[in-house]
Amino acid sequence: MRETTGGLPRTFWYLWCGTLVNRLGGFVLIFLTVYLTKERGFSDIQAGLVVGLWSAGGGIGTMVGGVLADRWGRRPTLLIAHVGGAGMMLLLGFSRPFAMIAGVAFALGAFAEAARPAFAAMMVDVVPDRDRVRAFSLNYWAINLGFASAAILGGFAAHLDYVLLFVIDASATLITAAIVFVKIKETRPVGVHLPAGTGSRGGLGMVLRDPVFLIFTGANLLAAMVFLQHISMLPIAMTDDGLSSSTFGWVIALNGLLIVLGQLFIPKLIAGHSRARVLAVGTIVQGIGFGLTALAGSAWLYAMTVLIWTVGEMVYSPANAATIADLAPAAVRGRYQGVFALSWSIAGFTAPVAGGFVRDLLGNSALWIGCALIAFVAAAVNLAAGPARERRAAALAASRVPVPRDAVVPAPPGVMSDTLAPTSSAS
Repeated sequence: MRETTGGLPRTFWYLWCGTLVNRLGGFVLIFLTVYLTKERGFSDIQAGLVVGLWSAGGGIGTMVGGVLADRWGRRPTLLIAHVGGAGMMLLLGFSRPFAMIAGVAFALGAFAEAARPAFAAMMVDVVPDRDRVRAFSLNYWAINLGFASAAILGGFAAHLDYVLLFVIDASATLITAAIVFVKIKETRPVGVHLPAGTGSRGGLGMVLRDPVFLIFTGANLLAAMVFLQHISMLPIAMTDDGLSSSTFGWVIALNGLLIVLGQLFIPKLIAGHSRARVLAVGTIVQGIGFGLTALAGSAWLYAMTVLIWTVGEMVYSPANAATIADLAPAAVRGRYQGVFALSWSIAGFTAPVAGGFVRDLLGNSALWIGCALIAFVAAAVNLAAGPARERRAAALAASRVPVPRDAVVPAPPGVMSDTLAPTSSAS
């Protein structure tokens, strides 16, 4: 435990606490498709469209959030995103016409996802290179501890009143904003420069002209399209098999429970292995788990598939997050995080919409078998692109200038420093 948790900066732990609180109240997205289809009477396609619009808004939010995190700073971006997201969450809970629900879901996605690149960039700002895999593992542990609890508690809250889901979710988001406001100072590095040959100014164009990073992001897009079916189509499949919302809550909570029990051991398990192979193995195991969902029909069979793809998720996620940090220059770290988060937003839009169409037109089995095939393609892309990523990460690491963890030292022109400590002022 000391090896896993020791030596990390205080700011990381405040971020960790904010993650835990936010996820403990994160009921809505877990039960949104069930709420829309069973409580509001919308079709599977309409429910998928709402979730897709949430993610489409998130696509805009991640890009704007990434730019603002680099220009304004991480802290003000987080505060605006959390407060705005809480307001939109409450409005979504009290919306009734489909057009209003769709529009509010789009706005909510924009606010919610604007926080993602700022949060990730802040974590990379304060955690040294050598500690990032275990830091991301610990953060992922907090995410899933909260997710497991939210899945169980949300199932009971849904039995009482679905509006409770939205109220509690908004409250948790505001508490997270309070933690950021009271405890966290700005961490955006100062005095850093772009690598030689990239021009005097960094922007989204620089990220979008980076083929190594874009191929990595594309592989994640494919994997995310598979993974996000557990939010959109899995609850619908289970309710069609006669299983209740509370049963879905307990089954999906196994995902978080397994991660809580085992995620702290993952850094040692994957240490010394090629990141490309780790990512490929994680994606393949996820594909197998989702593919076997085609054979499920009872709660225990669904639980078995969840446990299988969860193992793949546990292996994939920390290596994935650490790879982003390796590939992003410090001066444009927010933009890189924003573009990468866009892959999740695109997947969040296409996964439920495509999943709804495939399930309606071709049937349940076709959906899950297709998920397995997509995951295998993503694994192959990761393996093929691995050597180029490793060369790129090594070149960026060689260009860094080591500084003491608590020092703030401007990097000389043409040199990036990813180990700069947080600045002393907020906003």
